[in-house]
Amino acid sequence: MECDSGKQQQKDTFGCFKLVALIALCFVLISPAESFDALDPTGNVTIRWDIMSWTSDGYLATVTLFNFQLYRNIMNPGWTLGWTWAKKEIIWAVMGAQATEQGDCAKFKLKIPHSCKRNPQVVDLLPGAPFNMQFTNCCRGGVLTSWGQNPSGAVSSFQIGVGLSGTSNKTVKLPKNFKLLGPGPGYSCGPAKVVPSTAILTDDRRRKMQALMSWNVTCTYSQFLASKNPSCCVSLSSFYSDKITGCPPCACGCQNNDTCVTRDSKILKENVTSPHRKSDITPKPLLQCTHHLCHVRVHWHLKDNYQDYWRVKIAIINFNYRLNFTDWSLVVQHPNLNNVTQVYSFEYMPLLPYESINDTGMFYGLKYYNDLLMEAGPKGNVQSEVLMKKDKNTFTLKQGWAFPRRVYFNGDECMLPPPDSYPMLPNSAQKPPTTITLMAAYVVFTLFCHLVVTLF
Repeated sequence: MECDSGKQQQKDTFGCFKLVALIALCFVLISPAESFDALDPTGNVTIRWDIMSWTSDGYLATVTLFNFQLYRNIMNPGWTLGWTWAKKEIIWAVMGAQATEQGDCAKFKLKIPHSCKRNPQVVDLLPGAPFNMQFTNCCRGGVLTSWGQNPSGAVSSFQIGVGLSGTSNKTVKLPKNFKLLGPGPGYSCGPAKVVPSTAILTDDRRRKMQALMSWNVTCTYSQFLASKNPSCCVSLSSFYSDKITGCPPCACGCQNNDTCVTRDSKILKENVTSPHRKSDITPKPLLQCTHHLCHVRVHWHLKDNYQDYWRVKIAIINFNYRLNFTDWSLVVQHPNLNNVTQVYSFEYMPLLPYESINDTGMFYGLKYYNDLLMEAGPKGNVQSEVLMKKDKNTFTLKQGWAFPRRVYFNGDECMLPPPDSYPMLPNSAQKPPTTITLMAAYVVFTLFCHLVVTLF
């Protein structure tokens, strides 16, 4: 009996352990506080808040957004930054940005604040804003390039005057519940943390100004939070096969099946003759009807196989009639990207998240040439070719080795076809003829010709 009770106790303990482990796993999977990208493990958007001077009822601060993501940009209509005040703070004025709502400022009689919202949201100013409203690194409509493409374009900042707050390091309360839209959902932000005061260079870069108080907020991106379905897919083809492996059916979900349009639809003509107004900042997507229903398709074509090199053609096709992609980026993971000889028509930068592994690279457009992927239609595509040197110890055309392992467009992972559908080598190509076989065939052919000449 004692043995049975001991076994029962061990069983109950093991069951409790499994339950606790399952609950912990669920919290890890569901919690949006941290997101991990294997190809950019340290990528994030850091928001730095520097108090530069105290005022009679608050402070004047510089807020800077750094997009430290190697290949994920924030495209039009740009970022939106929101938070919740810890007390009853207000925004007296903003330079280089603006709050989207003023809120209820009825209790102020003489000077009206810029925003009295308890949870304000701030957006960047558009290009061409009045000079007296501009600030350093502002006025790009909230567009931020990735850090890998253009570090100078990956920074945005504005100046904010805060009132009804503390007037010293001890009385100021840090804002909370930071939210970042870039431009849609997907980012989750941690709490504000006080950091050593920042030293900021003046405009002439000859003097350093020390912030009176600084804090940082770190926001990370998760594709699962951004959308339930991918936004792009990959198709494959090769010179040795007539088969084209298309994107999987409904690769990006079939929920848009009722709203897509065909190429000859009247809606497209109306869309061209009466384009969206500037007030329509985020028009609803208008997708071309395809079996995959993705916004973007990336095509990888194995074009040539030379003695020491091999060539790939890459094409990116846009299927959205209402969206251009500015400063687009394409990330590909393939073992032979450690030996890229030449890239035509695209810029290329190796990505080395782990120094010992060099199998990932980022492609992006040439400035003023093809850095803009136009909306769906005859001009809605960009393409390039990549020449790579073979490593004779690893290179093979068998078992889909020549096709990419992962593909990301604008920071979102694209759906690849299942491996069993990849273009396969023909049976005759599995074992190329040896020199002896060729010589034997030549001898037989010569004897046959000699016999024909003798008889006739």
